[in-house]
Amino acid sequence: MASAPAALRTVLVDPGRHGAYPTIGEALVDAAEGTCVTIAAGTYAETFELVGRRLTLCAADGAEVVLDGTGGDSPVLLSRGGAVELRGLTVRAGDAGAIQSEGTELTVSGCTVHARIGAGICARGTGPVTVRDTTISGAEHGIVLESTSGLLENVVVDNVSGDGMIIGLGADPTLRSCTVSGCGNRGLYVYQHARPAVEGCRITRTGQAGIAVAHRSAPALRHSTVRDALGVGIEFGAGCGGSVQACEVGNTAEPAILLDPEATTRVLADTGLAGGGGEGGTLDALLAELDGMVGLPGVKDSVRALVDEIQVNTWRRRAGLSTGAVSHHLVFAGAPGTGKTTIARAYGRLLRELGVLPRGEFREVSRRDLVGQYIGHTAEKTAGVFEEAMGGVLFIDEAYALSRLAGAGGDFGQEAIDTLVKLMEDHRDEVAVIVAGYTAEMIDFLAANPGLASRFSKTIEFENYTPDELVSIMVRMIGAGDYELDTASLPVLAEHFARHREDADFGNARDARRLFEGMRKAQSQRLRRLGRVPEPAELRALRVEDARAVIGG
Repeated sequence: MASAPAALRTVLVDPGRHGAYPTIGEALVDAAEGTCVTIAAGTYAETFELVGRRLTLCAADGAEVVLDGTGGDSPVLLSRGGAVELRGLTVRAGDAGAIQSEGTELTVSGCTVHARIGAGICARGTGPVTVRDTTISGAEHGIVLESTSGLLENVVVDNVSGDGMIIGLGADPTLRSCTVSGCGNRGLYVYQHARPAVEGCRITRTGQAGIAVAHRSAPALRHSTVRDALGVGIEFGAGCGGSVQACEVGNTAEPAILLDPEATTRVLADTGLAGGGGEGGTLDALLAELDGMVGLPGVKDSVRALVDEIQVNTWRRRAGLSTGAVSHHLVFAGAPGTGKTTIARAYGRLLRELGVLPRGEFREVSRRDLVGQYIGHTAEKTAGVFEEAMGGVLFIDEAYALSRLAGAGGDFGQEAIDTLVKLMEDHRDEVAVIVAGYTAEMIDFLAANPGLASRFSKTIEFENYTPDELVSIMVRMIGAGDYELDTASLPVLAEHFARHREDADFGNARDARRLFEGMRKAQSQRLRRLGRVPEPAELRALRVEDARAVIGG
């Protein structure tokens, strides 16, 4: 007959009781692996470092137990390896965070956590980590999970100076029914390939974006709410994926949902804005994204007019009324760096949402992708590229380079134009062709074939950004890169852009990007000269001296 499993050993900590341990530390020294350390009511001014231990610390039934580390310079609990569970405790930390684990199977349930500096709970490594029915307040960051998995359920993060929750470095936990409010920065920050599932959560009153996703992360956001953010509601950076489904976003900065042109995130139709939802939710989100782009008022009006015309034609067809033929091919004219590629990507997504294009995918090409080396080769290359773009947007940058009038040389470029004219006519409802380039050169391009100009429904003119708009673009780039710009830099940058805006080779947003990269390098050189490891705030800060190091003066 098999023997019964050994009962879980329990020891008591109670300074006023004979036969009990007077301190938690003494109990931990003697405790065997798997012991449950039960703690009587009281405040315990102790901090703990556990290495490879498997223990439970819990409050005695109905007891109010406070682990007070406010006078120390280390976390109240630091655990490396093993498995640690905390139940029903109040943890008060000083200047080093409250609970920190590295490679630990950490469980926190029914606890209250306070901190001043650092994170309320920070867990890195294999885990998994489980936090349930726990409130965190007053910390720099509420919860930080990196390179781990697990579950956060019914967790409340309130009144923290930095980010509410940070999920990074490939972490893939589930966040369920959590509430984050009163954050100085972002409510939820997801970075470095993290893939959390966020279900039924509520994020309110944030100093920056409600939810920010960066560095190729791919969260799944479902049935969650973001409201009252000083920044945008939900923001996905370049290369990020994931999805937004049945979420509500309201009373945030515009746009409510901001997707980088290079993000592959899916915003599903049951996502609503400003507490709305239902039919058109994704279209509204895409239009809000368009409105959230810096500058370009005339361009935005033109794109919205096209969307309105397509939408009304759809309604007319449903009503059995006649509609006129609409070409979706466009000419984008203007200087480099004025957002032509970004708008082209957004236009493709809008056409997909309107049901005009089945995929809305974006294919960018130039002369070398279309033009071959001998007669006949060009037609073959051009037809191949066109076929690959079917169902989406074919964007031809510097299209004037194809025209003989632009001095491209030989007839091979002209062969590409002639082939495009025929394909655009044969497949007018299956692809959107957008040609882009300098205004004067695009006029010559349209004259290269008698039928070319008639294939394009509209020419949209992109003006140079103003100095203030370029500064705003830089501020967004800097924030997306996890940097913070010294406000003293703003007039210096605006003056620089005003001085160079009319230069023949001025690149608008491209120049803003180069200036940002230059400031990052200048900051790196400055920090290396400190002779010590910089503080996190120093690593984020871009100062006016970094700007002057790049632009001079």
